[in-house]
Amino acid sequence: MKKVAVIMGSASDMPVAREALNTLAEFGVPTSARALSAHRTPDETAAFARSASQEGYGVRIALAGKAAHLAGVLAAHTRLPVIGVPVSTSGLGGLDALLSTAQMPKGVPVACVAIDGAANAALLAIRILALSDEALTQQLNQYRCALAAKTAEADAALQ
Repeated sequence: MKKVAVIMGSASDMPVAREALNTLAEFGVPTSARALSAHRTPDETAAFARSASQEGYGVRIALAGKAAHLAGVLAAHTRLPVIGVPVSTSGLGGLDALLSTAQMPKGVPVACVAIDGAANAALLAIRILALSDEALTQQLNQYRCALAAKTAEADAALQ
């Protein structure tokens, strides 16, 4: 199975990143966590992006706040899918990070989930990996059935 890299622009993003790491662990997806900055460690970030495919990664999740260029920098240096997670900050509540992540130029796509949406980023990464992994597909199907059952239980309780 391919690995998923969870890359934070700052160690302060770890509380949000933990949601992605926990979700990936639930599905048994091998992961690594890194703190790499598009602005403070640009050379290391580009080097990691270029080597990720050879190191067995299939998807990268990039979490960053404020001027969130991390996902775009990663996407510029590889063809592997990059999922951006805008992280909320005190200034603009994450809107700045959302726009920085979502507004990529043509030719450098980045998938973008909701502000602080790390769990959904992990689930999207799992869906991507499941395209070539039948066991992961089965786990996703079971997960979706469990979600449906939980909703049905909640609806029944309201009746």
